[in-house]
Amino acid sequence: MKAGLAKINITPRTGVELTGFGPYLHRYSTAVRDNLWAKAFAIEQAGKRLVIVSCDLLGLQTPMTDKIKAAVKSATGLAEEDVMVHCTHTHSGPATSEMNGWGEMDLPYLEILPYKIAQACIDAVNNLREAELSHAEVPCEGIGLNRVYDKDAQPLEDVLSSDWRPAKPELTDISCHVIKVESQGRITGFMAYFGCHPVVCCAQSHYIHGDFPGVALNNLERELPGSIGLFLQGAQGDVNSCVVHKTEQESLLALDVIAGRFANAVRNGLSQAGPLKIEQINSAIVPTDFTEAKLEISELEKILVEKEHAVQKADASDADHAVRMEMVYINAYRQIIPLIKRGKSTYPTTKIHGFKIGPIALLGSPFETFQAIKNDVKAAAKSPIPLVMSFTNEYLGYATDKQSRGGYGGQTVPIIQGRLPLKEIHEELVQVLLELERKLLEK
Repeated sequence: MKAGLAKINITPRTGVELTGFGPYLHRYSTAVRDNLWAKAFAIEQAGKRLVIVSCDLLGLQTPMTDKIKAAVKSATGLAEEDVMVHCTHTHSGPATSEMNGWGEMDLPYLEILPYKIAQACIDAVNNLREAELSHAEVPCEGIGLNRVYDKDAQPLEDVLSSDWRPAKPELTDISCHVIKVESQGRITGFMAYFGCHPVVCCAQSHYIHGDFPGVALNNLERELPGSIGLFLQGAQGDVNSCVVHKTEQESLLALDVIAGRFANAVRNGLSQAGPLKIEQINSAIVPTDFTEAKLEISELEKILVEKEHAVQKADASDADHAVRMEMVYINAYRQIIPLIKRGKSTYPTTKIHGFKIGPIALLGSPFETFQAIKNDVKAAAKSPIPLVMSFTNEYLGYATDKQSRGGYGGQTVPIIQGRLPLKEIHEELVQVLLELERKLLEK
């Protein structure tokens, strides 16, 4: 077996608008707190090669990942299903995903970006060397809380205490998976899988960084010179870090504390990892069309007219947050209504993408996946180590659980993105992820 790693700096210029937290916030970056990276891991066994790249970005869209995969194929011959593009979902990076008003995209940066990410993949393939993999699942506590079913925004002095734990830890990830890569007796890289919304910093923050996972893994790389660490984002749709919505000063303090907690867990995983027997590697994609909710065109047109009337008047102010939020919905309904009239889906056909690396199944979807969905997949999966991943290849909003269909993730975010709510995403995503796993196991 061979493995290769590579990374490339994808930090934008200072001054670009940062994404996340809300529309039209004008969070123009003022400094780089920590560089953003595209970090790639390639593996080869019995003539089969796979590469996964983890990017310190909010998320990507299909046209971007298509460019990345085309460039990698041109240089290495790897097929689409053998290249997995993943994002960590930082809210302190540039706008790279189309959400109405959620940060202005920097066109020169976006034009260059896919070729940078592709180069990390190409370099990782070119760096393939004989290697050994090992794995550990270790405790990872004191980081996340379930923002839907638990108390959010707790006092800073409480959550920064070393013994803090959420009221309902069972509704979060309380362990992380660490995969260690060694070659010629030294650690050349590692991957850390954990499900938690990575955001610690606040809407008033103007520093570029990869949030707590990016800071943690960059620090570990400094401890292990020559190594490259990838963060694999798990089911985080309803899980926040324990510090959110604080002041910028409090957020920056908490960022280092929480990154330190995560780094400690990964460090323990690296020391405890046991040999990983890789008998087979393979990949698969399952194209899927999820069921959209049915909404009447007349009702949508009525809502659009009401929102236009709220904005299209002489005494409206573009500085009014309510007006700016209405504009988000106006743009969204102007996208949705024509699609419905033409009988078109508001979603692209979604490519649910997976890798099998020995006993590990990486099961990726483009959603912010809720914990209950991951738990259902994990309970029914046949693989010894099934890892449900978010933000794979593109970003399409939330995959909410059954109890949360009417909330922010299930109803508001799809509309904001110019899409209809998904009617049965919990059941359908569990089904297709298990279908993906069966396909990986059958190959």
